[in-house]
Amino acid sequence: MIENQPSRGKTMDRKRKRRIHIIVSVALVIVGIVTMGALTASKSRLEKVQLPVPVPMVRVMEVTTGPQTITIRGEGTVNPLREISLVPQVGGKIVRISPAMANGGAFTTGQSLLAIDPVDYELAVTLAKAQVKDAESNLKIIQQEALVAQEEWRSHYPDTSHAVEEPPPLVAKKPQLAAARARLEASRADLEKARLNRKRTTLKAPFDGRVSKKYVDAGQYVVPGQTLATLFSTEVVEIALPLEDKTLFWFDVPGFTPDGESGSPATVHAEIAGRELTFLGKVIRAEGKVDEKTRMITVIVRVNKPYATKPPLAIGLFVTVDIRGRVLSGAAVIPRSALRQGNIVWTVDDAGILHFRTVRVARYQGEEVVVESGIENGETIVFSSLKAPTDGMTVRTVLEKE
Repeated sequence: MIENQPSRGKTMDRKRKRRIHIIVSVALVIVGIVTMGALTASKSRLEKVQLPVPVPMVRVMEVTTGPQTITIRGEGTVNPLREISLVPQVGGKIVRISPAMANGGAFTTGQSLLAIDPVDYELAVTLAKAQVKDAESNLKIIQQEALVAQEEWRSHYPDTSHAVEEPPPLVAKKPQLAAARARLEASRADLEKARLNRKRTTLKAPFDGRVSKKYVDAGQYVVPGQTLATLFSTEVVEIALPLEDKTLFWFDVPGFTPDGESGSPATVHAEIAGRELTFLGKVIRAEGKVDEKTRMITVIVRVNKPYATKPPLAIGLFVTVDIRGRVLSGAAVIPRSALRQGNIVWTVDDAGILHFRTVRVARYQGEEVVVESGIENGETIVFSSLKAPTDGMTVRTVLEKE
């Protein structure tokens, strides 16, 4: 009985601890529930808010309508109007050559470019003069012989029946006279040819120009027909512009388009020696056929006195040419970015409402579009892009200058 008392005490202590643990756990749960309820009761109620729809912003510009000149742009290479080979008509040794006879050398009309040794040709002139004198003397002798023969013939036939008759041709030496006159004319022709050959020993420039390429020098022997140099004229240059057939509707081409006798003016833009220069030109003709491969028509623009400025509009330059075409009244020029697919532009009214407008396009000019009709003066058009544009939507605008 006395030995069981400690074990009972231990069992009672364990039960007491377990009850305490249970009470504490229940108390913690109750406190948590009460706290959660208090927090929930004190939480403010969320209300639904309707956010405003953002209004897209676009870049706009004001359109100005009025007379607009159609400009047709083309590109081509500057070519000389005349380019020839300098060729001698007589042979011999070159005894003198002009300083202008160098690659790129400039010369004027009538300037002596080179000379061939004229000694042989001067001797030929002297011999030809002697032959002329001899032929003239021979003709005079035959003429005197013919007069004597005619007098003798009349002395043998003194009666009146024969006095009025002319002596026979052989008696009057008419064949000999004709032959003598022919020899005199031939001698004079030889003299003229000799003088001409002597004159041809000096080669002169046929026009104002420059030397493209020189092939000979002083002391060299040349023969007739040999190319001595290549010369080109600097008085006028021409530029060939391949253009689409439909572009010829907008400007005048002499001999090709109606009322095109005068030819449209043109401005040539060239970049040379680090400078950008402009030259005034004129459309003078078109090659009278369409290129079978490209279906283009070549229009020729001419520029006078291209070497009058420094630097000049040199041969071989690749240039841009703007041809001034017809004038459209009441047209507008807008950026190409303002024209949408289907020839539609977006306009914005004073209330900021976007509208789709169909326009009539006259011509595309680089980054610009010439609109013939469909836009009024002072209207505002959009030239920026939108992701999902609709007719009638509201937009915010920013002028181009801003």
